[in-house]
Amino acid sequence: MAAQKWDMPTAYPATNFHTLNAQNFAKCVSDGSAGEIEIAIHPNGSLFKGNDIKRAVQTGQAQMGERLLSAHENENPIFGTDSIPFLVNSYADSVKLYAAARPELEKVLDKQGIVLLYSVPWPAQGLFFKKEVESIADMKGVRVRSYNKSTARISELSGMEPISIEAAEISQAMSAGVIQSLITSAVTGQDSKVWEQLDHFYQVNAWMPRNYVIANKGAVDGLSDKAKAALKDCSAKAEANGLELSQAANDSALANLAKNGMIVSKPSDELAKQLREIGETMTNEWVEKAGDMGKAVIGAFRK
Repeated sequence: MAAQKWDMPTAYPATNFHTLNAQNFAKCVSDGSAGEIEIAIHPNGSLFKGNDIKRAVQTGQAQMGERLLSAHENENPIFGTDSIPFLVNSYADSVKLYAAARPELEKVLDKQGIVLLYSVPWPAQGLFFKKEVESIADMKGVRVRSYNKSTARISELSGMEPISIEAAEISQAMSAGVIQSLITSAVTGQDSKVWEQLDHFYQVNAWMPRNYVIANKGAVDGLSDKAKAALKDCSAKAEANGLELSQAANDSALANLAKNGMIVSKPSDELAKQLREIGETMTNEWVEKAGDMGKAVIGAFRK
């Protein structure tokens, strides 16, 4: 069968661990399908901006792509499961929550003409600031980058001003003074060289959002059995490898932040307590919005 050229847009730099994992995945698929599928990775929003990637895959403009599905929680609450604050505290928890949510995720995506191939978590989200922050009161009025409903809501509940910014635009937004703070991982902070504008990183372990690699259902259905098997096998490998890469990337990024002069620390007891209270509020809000499906997913996770 003649080789099929598949485009895979991503929203993150070529050096980001998610992108490196995707490159390994692409080679695995090419080798496993005996060259039936050749995947071209398009990093850093170069082919489609982050917010357009899911739609591009759904409509067949791109055969596959990598996307932070929590950015689309307005479509369905299931997309925001991985961004419920303070529900998971470790990579093991993240894997468990994903296992509880995946069956429902796959059903929702299937109805949209999308196949879920694999998912890899980001390291735990922390808080980047220009100043020292000891309590919620110190956060009031600060303009913060928002990338999904959870970041927007946690910002509102803490009195900050959320501004929607894609990952590829963080450096520019900080330089221009559009944002003064970030709720994100140490890795994204490193990718954006936040030390050029900000001084403090607080390891609050808010949540561990996931990137999802998705494919157009029609494109997958048109493959040979051999190529479908390669996609499935390589997806499982990418999921396992990505987990290891995420952990290693987090350790490296934390060291790099400190090396570049940032103060990396745990939150004060008062701030940690106040953030947990916000987390409880948001968990209850998510379960109420998600209904029986939400209760089932959280129940399965907490078993």
